[in-house]
Formats: sequence, C-alpha cells, structure tokens
Amino acid sequence: MKSLLSVPENITFEEAIALTQEIMSQMETGQLSEAEIEALIGDLVKSKNGARGFFVGYLTDSKPLADNPSPSIFKALESAPEIVVELLVKNLAMCSAMVVHHQRNQDEETANDSKKVRSRTTKLIKSVNIPGLSDNILELYQATTTGQGNYTDFLKRWGYDTEQLKAIKQAIEPLLN
Repeated sequence: MKSLLSVPENITFEEAIALTQEIMSQMETGQLSEAEIEALIGDLVKSKNGARGFFVGYLTDSKPLADNPSPSIFKALESAPEIVVELLVKNLAMCSAMVVHHQRNQDEETANDSKKVRSRTTKLIKSVNIPGLSDNILELYQATTTGQGNYTDFLKRWGYDTEQLKAIKQAIEPLLN
C-alpha cells in the first residue's frame, strides 16, 4: 500500500510538525517503506518551515523512534544540506543551553527532555554525511570560546550566559575529532 502522506508546497511550521508526527506514527507501525520515509522527509526539509517543523517534531517526540534513526532519515537530511546544517548546529546550541536553563529552574523533567533532544541532535550530526557540517560545528565552537565568527550573532540574540555557552561548548567537544 502506497502512503497517502504528502508535503504541501508552502507548508507552515505548524503543518510540518503535525506531518512529522504522522510520518513517525506510520514509521512506528511499519506503514512506510524506507523509500517513502526518505521521500517524505526529503520533501519536508527542502523548505525552512518544513525542516524546522521536522526537527521540532522528530527531536522532541516522546517515543524512542528518533533515538535510532534509519538510514532513510540520514539520506533525506543529506538532500537539503544548506537548511539542515544550519538547523542541526543551532539545535545543538539551543537544547544544550536549555538544559542549563531548566536545571536552574529546578525543572529536571524538562531538563531531561532537552538532554534527549541534545543526544538525538548529536547522533544526527555524527551520522549524516553533509559537506560543511563539521566546519559549521567548529564555527559554533569558536563563537562560544572567542565570541567571534558566524554564530556570534545567533548566540547573542538568544542571550546565552557564560554557563550556557560552556554547556554548548561541552556538547560540541565530542564532535571535534
């Protein structure tokens, strides 16, 4: 049976989250082939809204499916390198900083959710083969250590403090080999 799911032309962020949840639900029940998964997610990550919605839906999902991504997920992400690189790098920074934020507020449950997102993001970064990804990871690292570089404005815009920048740096260090 062919999947009835498809990605609308001008998908909104909210629609992309909902579609990602539906894709994951069908993946879990074995209703989608690897080729269908790759095509659907590839279509999703072609646009900024689609990619942002995919990462929110995929990385924060409560089910363990995203803990062991299939090769079709990697191939789909590799099909949209410019958008995917930026979002993976920024997601790594944001979820790492949010762990610190939630721990400060004594919210261990939400801190653990952010740790799960960080772990899943790290796994994707290690697993995809996208030219330029490791350079961008290094640029983020440099921005956290020197306050210079392409990701400096991003870090400043979110107002990350010294402890949060240290958490981001620590999340990056295992990726710098």
